[in-house]
Amino acid sequence: MAEAKVLIQPQPGPQSKFLATLADIAFYGGSAGGGKSHGLLLEPLRHADNPDFGGVIFRRTTPMLRKEGALWDKAKELYKKVGAETMEGDLSVRFHSGMSLQFSHMEHESNIYDWQGAEFPFVGFDEVTHFTERQFFYMLSRLRSMSGIPGYVRATCNPDPDSWVREFLSWWIDPDTGFAIPERDGVLRYFVRDGDAILWADKREDFTDEQRFTEDGTDRTKSVTFIRARLQDNKELLKKDRTYAANLEALSYVDRMQLKEGNWNVRPMAGTMFKTGWFEIVDAAPADIKMVRYWDRASSKKEGAAYTAGCKLGRSKDGTFYVIDVVRERETPGGVQRMIQSTAQQDGVPCTVGIEQDPGQAGVAEAGGYTKLLAGFDVKVVIARHDKVTRAKPASAQSEAGNVKLVKGAWNSAFLKELQGFPDEKYKDQVDAFTGAMYVHTQALTGTFTKAMATVTVNKNVAPSTKGKDLW
Repeated sequence: MAEAKVLIQPQPGPQSKFLATLADIAFYGGSAGGGKSHGLLLEPLRHADNPDFGGVIFRRTTPMLRKEGALWDKAKELYKKVGAETMEGDLSVRFHSGMSLQFSHMEHESNIYDWQGAEFPFVGFDEVTHFTERQFFYMLSRLRSMSGIPGYVRATCNPDPDSWVREFLSWWIDPDTGFAIPERDGVLRYFVRDGDAILWADKREDFTDEQRFTEDGTDRTKSVTFIRARLQDNKELLKKDRTYAANLEALSYVDRMQLKEGNWNVRPMAGTMFKTGWFEIVDAAPADIKMVRYWDRASSKKEGAAYTAGCKLGRSKDGTFYVIDVVRERETPGGVQRMIQSTAQQDGVPCTVGIEQDPGQAGVAEAGGYTKLLAGFDVKVVIARHDKVTRAKPASAQSEAGNVKLVKGAWNSAFLKELQGFPDEKYKDQVDAFTGAMYVHTQALTGTFTKAMATVTVNKNVAPSTKGKDLW
């Protein structure tokens, strides 16, 4: 019996437009789940019968390429359908014609020099906003082709208002709303470099001969386009995973606007991460709740110094969070220890104590000292690595959904003011204590760890260990 043929083709809409564009450089960006990475992987298949064609597709780091379900796994699944051979050792693919495709990283800017002397008809960037402008434009110099196909670049991205990509694509993005301009979707524009400046035109002929041509008559212009990706255009994903859209709805406001709505202007700023209207103030929390007091520590009594803040957060059986109490003081290191110890005694043994550990060996030793100080209490040490905004996003999402209530107290006003001003407000200690307490709660209940954070449970006088753990 003859083997059934497999039809591989892009989905109608933006994905097809991405593969059909004649632009030298095409960006495919917007909503998460829009089919961008799949479109990037489909692109080389158009030339699979050309033995002289080949290329490289980059993610910023190797773990981003190799983690389960990421780009390399998707590539293997797709390319095996056409009989291609995939090599795990060097992350390469060889097709029946002899055409080859390399997958690689460019973690450091200096990695551009690893590609000196390389020549490719095709260069791809997955999540191009993770790369520097220099990395991107350097790889344009590697576009050389003996395949009959002029060298070209394809790139995918989610919106990032602080990336160089936002400015580069500004013609395609509405400056006021941050959304892609529909009538410019897929339209080609042209640029040339004049020193460090980039000059744009609607047509190649709009440049002067001096701008357009080198001394030997080579045309220096490059055509560029941007194609908007939207989740609703990825019918296959929505059919296979009916929960994906709901998962995007559960994101914090900033992430939801970027990853679901495709907005290029929204960034974390005061009033976007937390809004005072999201928090209902109640007279008391339910009696039967699990409690965590999480500490973000400082060590100075000087005016203007950071505070030591401890947030007591409860979670009820229905999943609602209650901020029961927040304390904050400026104290010396010894004063901080006394403050944490006395507060733990007031909270009682049923309340877990979360201690944020500073990086380095000194932080390990200090955390060990707190476990001795708090012998008899359930102590969880959390090692912080990621920035404060990243760590605050889960708490932001829960708060916006109305899942966080505040117990009435004298601390309410200062706490809400800091939340509303985050991350622009000078002081972030209460926010850090709040988001840390929520993390300890969710991980204690699920028994799982995320790549953003890790909790190390400490028993009595045993110093904390971070070996084999992901970090917060």
